[in-house]
Amino acid sequence: MTTDSGPTLQRSSGFTQFILAPNPGPMSLDGTNSYILRDPGHSSVVVVDPGPQDETHLAALAGAGAVELVLVTHRHADHTAGSARLHQLTGAPVRAADPLHCHGGGAPLLDGELIRAAGLEIAVLATPGHTSDSVCFHLPADGEYGAVLTGDTVLGRGTTVLDYPDGTLGDYLASLHRLAALGPATVLPAHGPVLPSLEGIVHDYRTHREERLAQIRAALRRLGRDASVGEVADAVYADVGPSVRRAAELSVAAQLSYLREGNGGQDDGGGTVG
Repeated sequence: MTTDSGPTLQRSSGFTQFILAPNPGPMSLDGTNSYILRDPGHSSVVVVDPGPQDETHLAALAGAGAVELVLVTHRHADHTAGSARLHQLTGAPVRAADPLHCHGGGAPLLDGELIRAAGLEIAVLATPGHTSDSVCFHLPADGEYGAVLTGDTVLGRGTTVLDYPDGTLGDYLASLHRLAALGPATVLPAHGPVLPSLEGIVHDYRTHREERLAQIRAALRRLGRDASVGEVADAVYADVGPSVRRAAELSVAAQLSYLREGNGGQDDGGGTVG
């Protein structure tokens, strides 16, 4: 949120606040939620997903406290473009799973790593699927059931795009299964509103994927097994506008690859799809 006086900090959980970046769009919804993490008793903070290269937004993040560390959930520019500049403003190292997006001596993130910063314990969970380098950050002590910063793996509204071929459906389903094991944790997405019960949202996401796979199977029966991505997208995503047509085609490509590799009726680690 931005007011006449500048960007506004909004409370999202006991240990987190966020500033909404000024980059709304078809793929970013209202904009990127740049999170500020800290135990209430600490002056230092951790910033997650600095967002775009926007000086006003980055200055607001830098002014939210003594920035100790910057983390990013994945490589897309609406999360990382401001990272190097935020390091310049604060001196804080930037850490990501992809070394290309680490700055200031920040080491690449490791799956299962436990980060201690700003008075918090932050667990790193590798959750590929949206992209190959996607990670989530689990705050187990944030509220009764904990909280999870889900990046674009789970959104606050709608469903995420699989950036195929970098992101794959097999990886994504396995990541959803892993997240469901965290139970009714609060969902802190990079786009859209905060949601309750991660396991409930994951159930809805899996149901959506199963429905889409069923639609694609039906389209292949009509069009032939060798139908193109564009032909299948025309059949399954006929109602989408041109601004999200490429996203629809990426999702179709990911699902066609999944089915053509023989995964359509196999167990993916979290149950049977389709």
